[in-house]
Amino acid sequence: MNTLTRTQKSIITTISAAVTLVALFPLLWVAIAGFKERSEVLATPFRFFPKRWLVQNYTDILGDWTFVQSMLVTFGGAVLFAALSLAVNASAAYVFARLDFKFKGLMWVYVITTMFVPGMAILLTSFIVVNKMGMLDTLAVLVLPGVASAGHMFFIRQFYLNIPLALEEAALIDGAGRARIFTSVFLPMSFPVFVIVGIGSYLAFWNSFVWPTMTITNPHLFQIMQYLYTFRSERSTEMGMLMAGSALSALPTVILFLIFQRHIISGIKISGLK
Repeated sequence: MNTLTRTQKSIITTISAAVTLVALFPLLWVAIAGFKERSEVLATPFRFFPKRWLVQNYTDILGDWTFVQSMLVTFGGAVLFAALSLAVNASAAYVFARLDFKFKGLMWVYVITTMFVPGMAILLTSFIVVNKMGMLDTLAVLVLPGVASAGHMFFIRQFYLNIPLALEEAALIDGAGRARIFTSVFLPMSFPVFVIVGIGSYLAFWNSFVWPTMTITNPHLFQIMQYLYTFRSERSTEMGMLMAGSALSALPTVILFLIFQRHIISGIKISGLK
């Protein structure tokens, strides 16, 4: 029985290592390609490691203030977007999970229905709306339209439905109002689910390309994906610098995962709550 257990563990470890290697291979290749000469990145036959390691691509891209500015603007916008997303969706989730009001069921169905509408289907109408509101070429046009998310509301609501009613009733007996209960009882218990929702919102903002391209033309507000696309179009021969910029653009996300990996696993475990 012990031999079988060791064999099973070896198989699981091998499969996990293989899956990890496959998942990380593109990122590793991009990071290593950043050390190659411009003509070597797409050269045939394919070479994984460069003939001569060059740090110049990374120093040059970091010396480009437009790249640094794009990273800072995107990071700041992503953090703001994640914070607003948590505030709006958690508040709405609490209302739908704990409060009773007229047409609650109908309103919840309406909210959930929006989950089945593809983003591309309302892209043009969304652009017309923000254009009429004078929001083009502002950070607000990147942050505000996507803050409310039916998927995130549903996820947080399911978590709140599993919080014991006794805690809420005890707070009500002590004279706490709904706002106090939400901030003092529910929010402190929400950290695991907030990590999942916050990181999901952060990644959605960081990786967005179509919406920023449609609404932002000011280079000072370029998102990192816009910058890389523009760089690829205007300086197509400098592939080494492009790879270096792509690797650096993935670095904040990797660091974020390493910091919150334990909480991400905890959040995934609670995602099966009904």
